[in-house]
Amino acid sequence: MSMEEKIRSLLEKERYGFEDLVTVVEVLRSDIGCPWDREQTHKSIRKDLIEETYEVIEAIDTEDPELLREELGDVMLQVVFHARIETEENRFDINDVANDICVKLIHRHPHVFGDVVAETSDKVLSNWEKIKSDEKERRTVTDKLRAIPPMLPALMRAEKVGKKAACFDFADADQVMEKVREELCEVSEAIEAGVKSDIEEEMGDLLLSITSLCRKLGIEPEVALNKATDKFINRFSVLENAVMEQGKDINSMSMLELDAVWDEIKHKNA
Repeated sequence: MSMEEKIRSLLEKERYGFEDLVTVVEVLRSDIGCPWDREQTHKSIRKDLIEETYEVIEAIDTEDPELLREELGDVMLQVVFHARIETEENRFDINDVANDICVKLIHRHPHVFGDVVAETSDKVLSNWEKIKSDEKERRTVTDKLRAIPPMLPALMRAEKVGKKAACFDFADADQVMEKVREELCEVSEAIEAGVKSDIEEEMGDLLLSITSLCRKLGIEPEVALNKATDKFINRFSVLENAVMEQGKDINSMSMLELDAVWDEIKHKNA
């Protein structure tokens, strides 16, 4: 079927399925398709996949099914688009992608597709990790740590590293708190010395210790930090509105003046 025929076929449909999405992307990348789509490479749209993934997370967190449906479609487009680029290079296509994930899922669920017994989620996860390690030939804990993608958000990566290295971990949250205090003192010493590279190193150690504390307390550091950031934005909005009501410019006020406004806000809302 020619590209023109594929376009006509698409336009005649009232409802589309996954194969139609594959065809749409094929048409967009064709000689009679879209100039922008033709120019894209894996690297040029790399950030789009990251952004779309976070928009899916937003839809999940806000419990918005309509938004989730839309954002899942955007992620699906990214997968199909990357697969199409590889199809044009005769390396693999979207069906190979589907095949590989099916093979992986079947292999890693021997309690469903085989005769292994796994009656709890913990046992399932334990089996999954063992099978995955065997597949990837990750023999040591270090192999597993190095396999964690370095491009993950730093807090998420640190959390995963801590979980994988559970054999070399603090006994409880109290011990981690002592480590946090120790690292905080080292940050202070580095600041006093004034060597930026040392300050950066000590700040990294402090952040790593805080992720360990989160892990011991059952808190996801990414979630906790996002909530704290949202809280700060909301409080800043209240503060800025109060300053504007006074006919002042928040950027020209000192921290002491802003603290006084904030204390007044808190006193009114007490």
